[in-house]
Amino acid sequence: MKEIDITKNDLVPKHTLLNDGEKLELFNQYEITLRQLPRILVNDPVVQNIGGKVGDVVKVVRKSPTAGEALYYRVIVRG
Repeated sequence: MKEIDITKNDLVPKHTLLNDGEKLELFNQYEITLRQLPRILVNDPVVQNIGGKVGDVVKVVRKSPTAGEALYYRVIVRG
């Protein structure tokens, strides 16, 4: 059976993993900690597709009719 790449769907926003430097910059910029980020499950199909693991931070870029793009950050947690 052929696997479907859900990231190719227009309704799925772009997800990327942040490296350690980008995570530190994010925490300093917004004066937050990892525990203050919204969560996304490690067994989420997009997280599995991008190779995310527990503790990683995902940047989600959503298309917005008013802002052009809206950025969201989520931490990967156990499911």
